[in-house]
Amino acid sequence: MELYGYWRSSASYRARIALNYKQIDYHYIPVHLIKEGGQQHKQAYRQLNPNGLVPTLVDGKVILHQSLAIMEYLEDTHPQPSLLPGNAQQRGAIRALALDIASELQPLINLRVQQYLSQQLEVSDNAKQAWLQHWFKQSFQAFERNLEEVAGVYCVGDQFSMADVCLVPQVYSAQRFGIALNDYPIMMGIYQRLLELPFVAAAHPSKQPDAEV
Repeated sequence: MELYGYWRSSASYRARIALNYKQIDYHYIPVHLIKEGGQQHKQAYRQLNPNGLVPTLVDGKVILHQSLAIMEYLEDTHPQPSLLPGNAQQRGAIRALALDIASELQPLINLRVQQYLSQQLEVSDNAKQAWLQHWFKQSFQAFERNLEEVAGVYCVGDQFSMADVCLVPQVYSAQRFGIALNDYPIMMGIYQRLLELPFVAAAHPSKQPDAEV
């Protein structure tokens, strides 16, 4: 398998954790999102991923974009260990929490949104930071309340899942942007436990070959 990604991309981070968790060997191909005007916009990469986003997974003739679709594919092709453990209710909760992050929060604060705010709308740095603070706070408050109902050692019960895969990069991102996290004790307790898992630690942005000091 080949994974096209960027060291600091939340979605790429998710894919790395999932691949590591399932112990799948893959070749990592960096796509720098800023250099050369963004390598994701180059024609060669757009042929793989017309959206011009990362990550992209290539498995033989299979080419997939979107981190959650990649995780579902890995779940189908490499069922164990499972990213969707438990019964139907638990799997539903796992998917819901994963989507809360990957579909509701992350698209509002990702690089291309921030670039549009700064470059096209000429939003000030202070206003852009207020934007980030607002969406992180709104999303994390709801996430914390949902965890009150379903969390155990991890996001849903005591088994690692897709929800945990999505949580780790988003907290990392929040820390990068200076978001206050003291109001989310359940979430942060889970996050700290997740960081201790070897397959999560190995996926950290700082451990990637394209990481910048």
